[in-house]
Amino acid sequence: MYYRQSILFFGLIIPLLIAGLVVGGAFYARHNVAESFSTKEKQFKLYEQNKRSADALDKDLVTKRDHVKRWKSLLAEETKSQVNNHIRKIQDSPLGKEFQQTSTESLNSQGGFASVSAQKSSQIRLGFRGTYRALQRAFLDLETRMPQLQMQEIKIDANATQASMNNVDVTYTAWEN
Repeated sequence: MYYRQSILFFGLIIPLLIAGLVVGGAFYARHNVAESFSTKEKQFKLYEQNKRSADALDKDLVTKRDHVKRWKSLLAEETKSQVNNHIRKIQDSPLGKEFQQTSTESLNSQGGFASVSAQKSSQIRLGFRGTYRALQRAFLDLETRMPQLQMQEIKIDANATQASMNNVDVTYTAWEN
């Protein structure tokens, strides 16, 4: 009888406890591995998504790098002479017959957005005479060639001597480096 208890205890109960611990440990380890795999899988998907976003941004930056260079070169140029050069080119085009520059003046005081901005700028006032269509195209051409110009003010008056012509005074803010 004494042997039965020992045999029962060491032969059946302890091996069942050890087997239970091994099976419980295996389930616990499996749960931890599955949880770790799920976490790492989510992190990998997030990494892949971030990598695609970063690649798209990098590609976008490469395409915009030329535009940034162009802007920096435009901002580095002296504004008044560049405006005059571009207006001469516009006057040499077919528009020049219906369009004429009447005045150019550099302003010393800041106005509009320039007065509240930390960005360096200058102001230039230009006077023109021309047909409405020619003036529109000339302004479009000038602002396309010099995108750093921002129209601050425009005054349009009818020409007293020619009905088809208009007198225009326009003030531009030119952003600088």
